[in-house]
Amino acid sequence: MPHLTAHLPEDKLAGRESELVTALTEAIVGVYGEWARDLATVHLSGVPAGRLAQGGKAVDTNASLVMGVRAAAFDRPDAPEIMASLAAGLTDAITTVLGEDFRPGTTVELVPSPQERTFVAGVPAP
Repeated sequence: MPHLTAHLPEDKLAGRESELVTALTEAIVGVYGEWARDLATVHLSGVPAGRLAQGGKAVDTNASLVMGVRAAAFDRPDAPEIMASLAAGLTDAITTVLGEDFRPGTTVELVPSPQERTFVAGVPAP
């Protein structure tokens, strides 16, 4: 079950939530395939001005994306290509909706989630 949390400047996010959710979901589906659409969970977290910083300075064109990926995906022979495609697709989704000035400040962290540690509705995820 792909799950993504995006931390973005609140003032840049406001009013663009639906468009951004769609773009991020399409990026996930573009790598995983159509089966992932109904399972993809996107959580947008707006960060108030002055509370997102890089290098000790407040920034307003950064996005931090953290995506849980099944741990087994990292063991596949094509793992480097899959992970690179996810990072590129998610970054492109951010810049398509919020602007190219976000590209240099967009970070994507892909976090392995062992299947036995992922649950939906209190039961192991499919």
